[in-house]
Amino acid sequence: MPGMNPSIPPTYRVLFVCMGNICRSPTAHGVFENMVQQAGLADRVQVDSAGTHSYHVGAPPDGRSQEHALKRGYDLSGQRARQLTPQDFADFDLVLAMDWDNLALAQERCPPEQQRKVRRLAEFFQHHDSPVVPDPYQGGAKGFEHVLDLVEDGCAGLLRHVQQQLEKRS
Repeated sequence: MPGMNPSIPPTYRVLFVCMGNICRSPTAHGVFENMVQQAGLADRVQVDSAGTHSYHVGAPPDGRSQEHALKRGYDLSGQRARQLTPQDFADFDLVLAMDWDNLALAQERCPPEQQRKVRRLAEFFQHHDSPVVPDPYQGGAKGFEHVLDLVEDGCAGLLRHVQQQLEKRS
């Protein structure tokens, strides 16, 4: 492409979205960021998360999410909740919703020319057949563990997808 600097590697940006940005999307953010670092792609892949609602803006991830993630080696403590913005649809290559409701809300807010970017994390599952990552907020420990199982599966499939996209851009 004209004007591109060949010495700067192409980047890819992923945004995870749930309702309040305190359980599922920060978990996915932390898991995927870890996988990206392990793959040696931290300089090329940017990861963030947001909520469709403003309930918890500025708050850290739910303590239960942090506790269960940390048991698997994911530190979510530095994250702070934020709300999905119109600019996110222009800035990110993928906007991945955790469930049908948040997918619909993201699609409603997304400009028509950016709709192709809005998808579900569940589309990248390799071993689970759930259509969504369910909200663990009202549940117990098993719910948070199930979210981690789904998120790890989806993020592994997502990493393969992102690596393919980066290869196409190189």
